[in-house]
Amino acid sequence: MSAAYLVFIREQTLDAGELEIYWSKIRATFAGHEVKVLASYGRHEDLEGSPTEGTVIAEFPGMEAAKAWYESPAYRDVREHRFRGAIYRGLLVAGV
Repeated sequence: MSAAYLVFIREQTLDAGELEIYWSKIRATFAGHEVKVLASYGRHEDLEGSPTEGTVIAEFPGMEAAKAWYESPAYRDVREHRFRGAIYRGLLVAGV
């Protein structure tokens, strides 16, 4: 089984307060899941496409593990704040 990577790209902030709530609760959703955050809103440069505000890259043991976290009750509750707080693009990609 190869690793899988969940990538969230923030395109536009809509409500900074909702994002603050999301960020304050996100870490707790990782309990019981094997996840390693590789990048989180660090310095970035948009080389192609529309400008972005930031990116998060998280590594999971595989696609099923990433989906299990994304669909977990804990994350489903928290992600509602992200949905209200910003426009994101979310991608799940298998490693090689």
